[in-house]
Order: sequence, then structure tokens, then C-alpha cells
Amino acid sequence: MSLPSPVPSTATPSAPTGSPVAAAYRRAAEVMPTLRITEEPPRCGGGWVRGSELAAGGAVLAAVLAWEERSIVADHGSRPRPDVVASFALHRYAWPVGVLFTLPYFLQRRVPHLAPEDVSYHREDGRLTVDVGTFSCLPDDPAAEDPAARVVRDDAALREAVREAAAAHLGPVMAAFGPRMRRGRRALWGSACDELTEGLWYLGNLLGEEERAREEAAALLPGGTAPYAGSAAFRTLAGRDGQPLVTRDRASCCLYYTLRPEDTCVTCPRTCDAERVARLTATAS
Repeated sequence: MSLPSPVPSTATPSAPTGSPVAAAYRRAAEVMPTLRITEEPPRCGGGWVRGSELAAGGAVLAAVLAWEERSIVADHGSRPRPDVVASFALHRYAWPVGVLFTLPYFLQRRVPHLAPEDVSYHREDGRLTVDVGTFSCLPDDPAAEDPAARVVRDDAALREAVREAAAAHLGPVMAAFGPRMRRGRRALWGSACDELTEGLWYLGNLLGEEERAREEAAALLPGGTAPYAGSAAFRTLAGRDGQPLVTRDRASCCLYYTLRPEDTCVTCPRTCDAERVARLTATAS
């Protein structure tokens, strides 16, 4: 599935206001205006859905899937399979929610603890609200004195905090989507690995720190970090003129090929290396 085009920005975070991770969320909006994160109590109705409502399934989840199906039909002119609808709907939620955890870690070395009831999103506007309570940080962080801080010993422990916080949020939501997607536990946690990796990689590129973002994603998800299945899985291909082209192999498939078989994602397991080289070279030029 395609993402919005990069919006270059050299702005720096403004003076701290809001929660200890607010600067990271403001930075996200600066480089990606289609992703707006505000700190406020969760919203309901008028297109807003709380993460806990998705996790509960029932009427709210059914309404979200019905909206997603109408959107796919309008965009592609064909009626998708039910599992494709559910896959698209989960991606629409899980990709930006993953950024809620990875971007503060990347920019501030802080990790918010956000349960599904702490987050709401607007499926049409690309907006999210977060109600930040506790967060993890390192001992030398000035925010370590905050009563809401959970101080961890080192970078490895902070990476574990990212994985645990994201898993605690995404786990109940994926459990509700799983039967609709016809995917088992391993496939679902493979998709979670992909959402965290590609969200951080994409935002890192917009921030002008693509290489560091890849390094951080690889350290965050090296493989063997249950419950996540798979790893960041970055690798380098040789371009037609020998130039290095970075790609990765997704642990899951978004099923976009069921709508446009000729237009798979460049990181899709179905996309061969020759096709990746051709498309990455065209993008670079």
C-alpha cells in the first residue's frame, strides 16, 4: 500500500509542552502533515474510534470494516475479499499507532505506555489522539525525575520497553481482527513487526535520518523477540550501476496484490529482486 510522498523539513522540535513525548509527535506532523497526533482524552463518534472499541469487536469493528470496504471499492472499482478488507483496516490503524511508540524512542529515547483505551483515531482524516500517562526513559534523561517515568537501565532495556508497550497495545486489537483476516498468531505478529519497522523507516527518511532509522529498527527487531515474528530484515541489492539499494523482506503480506496483481509493494515477498532493483532505481532517479 502506498504512503504519502515525503515532505522535507529541517525544523527542530519546539520548546517542551504537553507530555514528555509531545515533541516527537509535533515533529511527526512537521514532516508528515497527513499524520496529526494530539494529546487529549480519546474521542468517540463522528468518525473517531478508540483502540479499545476495536479490540472489543462487535458493532464498532463491523462499522470500521464496512467503511473500509466502501473505500476500497471507491478507490479500486472492485469488491475485495473480507480478509483483504480486514487487512487494510488493521494496517490503517496499526501503522500510525506503531509510530506512537517508535518515534519518541527514536527522537527522544522515551517510550510512552499507551493502552488501547488511551488512543483514538479518525479513519478519514489520519488523526490520532493520545492520552499519555507513564513512559520509560534512561537514567540520564532529565525526564527521569518525572513521577510518571519508568527508568530503565540501558538502551537494550529501552528497546525492550518499546516492544512490550507496542505489543500490549496491538495484541488485543489484532486478536479482534485475526478471525476476520483468517490469519493465525504468527502471521499477525509478523504484520506487527512490519508496521513498526516500516513506520520508523518511513519517518526516519522524512526526518533526513534514514540510515539511523534502519539501524534502530534492526536493533529493535533483530528476530527472536517474541511475540513478534520475523525481523526488520533489511538487506542491500546492487543497482544496475553497482549502487547500493536498500530493501527489506516483509514478514507478512498486505494482500494489495489481490486488487492490483501488477502493483505489489517493493518489500513484498512476492516481488523478486530484479523487479525491486528496477523500481528502486526508477525512484532514485
